[in-house]
Amino acid sequence: MYKLFLFTLLLFGQAAHAQSVEFSKDRFGDDKEGLKAALRELKEGDSSYEMDPPRYEQALPHYLAAQKFNPDNAELNLKIGDCYLHSGFKPRALSFLQKSYKLSPDADPRIHYLLGRGLHLNGKWQEAIAEYKAAQPATGGKNTAPILADIRKKISECENGQKMSKKPVRAFIDNAGPSINSPYADYSPVISADESVLMFTSRRDNSTGEQTDPETGGFFEDIYQSTRTGQKWTVARNLKEPINTDGHDATVGLAPDGQRMLVYVEDNGGDLHEANLRGAEWRKPQRLGARINSKGHESSAAYTPDGRSLYFVSDKEGGLGSRDIYKVELEGRGPALNLGSVINTPYGEEGVFLHPDGKTMYFSSEGHNSMGGYDIFKSVFENGKWSAPENLGWPINTPDDDVFFVISASGRHGYYSSFREEGLGGKDIYQITFLGPEKPPMLSQEDQLLASRVQPVKETLLAPPVPIATAQVTILKGVVTDDVTKQPLEATIEVIDNQRNEVIASFLANAQSGRYLVSLPSGVNYGIVVRQEGYLFHSENFDLPAGAAYAEVVKDIGLKKLDVGVKVVLNNIFFDFDKATLRRESTSELERLQKLLTEAPALRLEISGHTDNVGQGAYNKDLSQRRAKAVVDYLVGKGIDKARLTFAGYGDAQPVAPNATKAGRQLNRRTEFKVTGK
Repeated sequence: MYKLFLFTLLLFGQAAHAQSVEFSKDRFGDDKEGLKAALRELKEGDSSYEMDPPRYEQALPHYLAAQKFNPDNAELNLKIGDCYLHSGFKPRALSFLQKSYKLSPDADPRIHYLLGRGLHLNGKWQEAIAEYKAAQPATGGKNTAPILADIRKKISECENGQKMSKKPVRAFIDNAGPSINSPYADYSPVISADESVLMFTSRRDNSTGEQTDPETGGFFEDIYQSTRTGQKWTVARNLKEPINTDGHDATVGLAPDGQRMLVYVEDNGGDLHEANLRGAEWRKPQRLGARINSKGHESSAAYTPDGRSLYFVSDKEGGLGSRDIYKVELEGRGPALNLGSVINTPYGEEGVFLHPDGKTMYFSSEGHNSMGGYDIFKSVFENGKWSAPENLGWPINTPDDDVFFVISASGRHGYYSSFREEGLGGKDIYQITFLGPEKPPMLSQEDQLLASRVQPVKETLLAPPVPIATAQVTILKGVVTDDVTKQPLEATIEVIDNQRNEVIASFLANAQSGRYLVSLPSGVNYGIVVRQEGYLFHSENFDLPAGAAYAEVVKDIGLKKLDVGVKVVLNNIFFDFDKATLRRESTSELERLQKLLTEAPALRLEISGHTDNVGQGAYNKDLSQRRAKAVVDYLVGKGIDKARLTFAGYGDAQPVAPNATKAGRQLNRRTEFKVTGK
């Protein structure tokens, strides 16, 4: 009896295991109308599923409707799982694939591979590896080599994911919220260096052409913009014409100052265009040249901080993989250069972004040590070469595609798009807040604020700050105006390497607001020169040693017209310590002064030197006078009439800031000129 019971139980288990329910009158004869409707849905779904190429997104809703009528058909559950594997919500595939296998293990020869994909995309690494191994075809068969190579790569991805998920990156990943995201797909964010502007692509029902893509059924892509006020983003607005057209228009890249934008336009197979912001209006995007666009597909690009070069992604012929990253000088004539095998792999690269520090590149790749699909990587250009790409890790990267990542100049926040169950619609934009390394355990709940005192002042700490590694870049921003009327000016801003006496970048302040933003990577002594026709130039100096941490400096600049009595500080004239010897870094500023005098032959100037109040007054006055004379001697040596120039040393008699602080004393140590005649 016991043996008979076990035999019966086994037969029952096998029968239960293969209980796939067919869509037939025998099974659903009591609901003919429901069966008829379900069969119609199946037919509609199959017509899309069996196309070449299949249209999974269009098939899925029909299959789901049929599955609601009959949830126990093995073939239908497998098709639904397959459709989800080709959708934005890939992890949803697993439950349908598992059910299909339970109902009928032999329903489809692809079942083990599809189960492997479903488990892989849900981060079930070890189970996925087992299914991939079960999916391997017999060696020696026809056309098995590419199948085996794909399975080996998938197993390697699971092994990578298993390792990285054990050491998750310390970061918060938050939905950017309803001001940015919609019930539709929102993706491909780009930001200005200071995070004040965010632009992205969306397929909303208020698109410019209000038309749907016949291939996907979704609305055509348009570009939207939001600005940050405090800690909140304003409700995103459609940029409309001329940026958006009746076809697909998508964000690609944004210059650090937000004044130039790279746009993808679906023409000639997919090309890159550039648009410029003049005042509050974007100009019509212009197609970039043949050195960038090809007969292939150019999908992603990023400016260098100086705006002179471009990194871009293309699948043009001659690459190392399906898509590669290239670099091209915008002002030159040379060809675009492939970044080589350190960056590019035999697989696809995508979503290139260059940090405002000018040396750190972020990009997505299907190669390297990806944990599945495209993962986001980081590489640093040092000593003339790119470092080995570093995977940003779990949970920033997932087993699905993670693409089009951008990061603020501070390195504190990153932005990318992702499909998540808790999202507001389709694909949403998320903000990543990097927390840095884990803080050490606290041995005491009290912090000694004044540890050098005999009686330390103590304070209970609720949440000690987490140390964050900041980027090596300074953001200089502000507004350029007329010094008297305070009206904004569309001034030219030049960035100069004082050591090399070379203009390394040039920008325009916004024509309407006068706003400007300049990204200054550490390791250079910068001269900043602001010019506008009819005004005297204004200069600033930023000497940023290598390794200088992130800083954001707000500097509003009022340009002065050429009038008698006007004074201008020459911030980029430097002397050897305690001497009147001009340093070579002063050359650019001296040449600007020489040019000003040459172009205005009636102009007369007094060159004056000033010090702080440290040291003897008489000595300071003498030093400041000798320094002013050194400037005059330089100009006279360059052909300027000596009669047009006078010099004076005022020592500490004319301070422009209190001498009580280091910053104030630095402002007081200066060389300036005053207009004495014109």
